[in-house]
This record gives sequence, structure tokens and C-alpha cells, in this order.
Amino acid sequence: MSTSHALNRSAALASISVALLLVGLKVWAALSTGSTAMLGSLADTVLDLVASLATLLGVWVAAQPDDENHRFGHGKAEALAAMFQVVLISISALSLAFRAVDQWFEGVRPAAAESGIMVSVIAMAATLALLVWQRHVIRKTGSLAIATDHVHYQSDLLLNLAVIGALALDQYAGIPGADPVFGLGIALWLGWGAWGASQQAIEQLMDHEWDDAKKERFLEVVARHPELKGLHDLRTRTSGNRDFVQFHVAVDPHMTVREAHHVMDDIEAKLAAEFPGIEMLIHPDPEGLVNETGLAAMDLLADRQAAHDRSE
Repeated sequence: MSTSHALNRSAALASISVALLLVGLKVWAALSTGSTAMLGSLADTVLDLVASLATLLGVWVAAQPDDENHRFGHGKAEALAAMFQVVLISISALSLAFRAVDQWFEGVRPAAAESGIMVSVIAMAATLALLVWQRHVIRKTGSLAIATDHVHYQSDLLLNLAVIGALALDQYAGIPGADPVFGLGIALWLGWGAWGASQQAIEQLMDHEWDDAKKERFLEVVARHPELKGLHDLRTRTSGNRDFVQFHVAVDPHMTVREAHHVMDDIEAKLAAEFPGIEMLIHPDPEGLVNETGLAAMDLLADRQAAHDRSE
């Protein structure tokens, strides 16, 4: 198992451990207080547990080596795990919203605020420790599944603060209705988080192109090679923590196949140094021959080469 996959697995196991601890505490607190806000926090933590299990499965599948049925690897398993989490969060948000509205009209108020506040403080401490470790893993691996799990636990901090606020306002400030209002706010926050977490997963599943800044950095590295006369039909995508790129380059038409091969090897080595783990497919064309049309035919190095010629 590679270092990145081991880190992803450790982060997934850590989130499962934290979720199990918090589920037990919040079940007791929800029964003790009858708080809608606490029930919402419990529902979110149960979903965190299920989502963390899905994350563990996703990073395990993504770590599997290429096989004859998956020649591009299994990286998209992370995006599928992330989408599964999004569905769970959305269901939780809708259920909690209905519960909050129902409790508002029934006028039910929570009890035993001290228990709920104590559990929320413990939950915040455990969540902070987990977030620190997840952030470290994400910096090292770029895992989408861990990043989506990280979003869940970031929202948990606010959810626990909301629970404390709801219980304090209702029990100590004597403001009725604070609990269902906070519960509804938590539901809206969960829904917004689900929407945001879905975007990156959808981009990976749809083979979205790299962002402009990353593409520009890629082209800058390619343009440093003097034998290249142009580059077109650049296609990029990301799957899990692996980047894929393919493109056509124009070379001297009098260059031998062996010489062109050496040039391609040199380009691949320079790109691999700048983009570790990248998978490349380079197609050399004799200069002046472009069979593609539209965007695929556009020479992406033309402006850089013109600027270089003017500076000399």
C-alpha cells in the first residue's frame, strides 16, 4: 500500500472512531433533553458514521491497482463515495427540517440543558482533533473522499455550537421556540453543505477539465522544450488523486522516430517532476499537420512562442 493510500485509510478509520464515540454520547443526550437541535446533531453524526464507512470503502477501492477491466485505475470510487455521502446528508436535512417545523407548532421544549451542553463540548473537542488530522492527510494526498468527509466534520463544529445556543436560550434565557429554529437552521446548513460537496464529485465523474491555473502551469513546462513547434488537442481530467492528460505536439517533420521518441521522453520527465503521479499520452505530429478541427486544432503554444521570439 502506498503512503498516500495508507494516510487516506488512517483518516477514514479516525473519522469512524470519532463518529462511534459521538453517536453514543448524542443518543444519551437526545433522550435526556428531547431537543430537536440535539436530535439534528445526532442525525448528522449517524450520517457521518455511515459516510465515513463509505469513505473507507471508497479509498480502499481507489487504492486497488489497475486491472484489465479498469485500465485507468479505480480513482473514481472516491467520487462515488462522496456522492453517496451527499445523498445521505440531503435526506438528513429534509427530515430534520420537517421535525423542526412540527415541533415549532406543537410547542415542545427541551429539558436537561446541562447534559446536552456537556455532550456538545466533548463532541467539539473530538471533532477538532479529527479535523487537524484530516487536513494533514488532504494536504498530502488530495483525496476527494477525505475532503468531503472533512466538510461534514467542519459543519459539526457549527452544529454543536448551535445545539449549545438553542439549549441555553430555551432553558436559561427563557426564549421558547429557540430549539426548533436552531434545528431548522441546522437543516438548511446541512443542505447547503451537501450542495457544495457534490460539485467536485460531479466534476470528477464527468471528467471535467483542470482549472485554468493548473493548465497554464502545465503549458509553461511544455513550452520550455525547444524542439516543440506547437501543441494542440490538450485534454485533461482527474480521477481520485491521479491526474490524466493527453495532447498532440508538433515536431520537425525530418526528425526520425527515434529522435521524436527521445523528445517525448524528455517532455514526460519534466512534466512528471512538476506534476507527480501524472499519467500522460503524447502524440507527436510533423509540424504543419493538424487533422483536428475547432478547439482541438488550436495551437496552445503559439502565443508563448511569439512572446519568446519578440523578447530575443
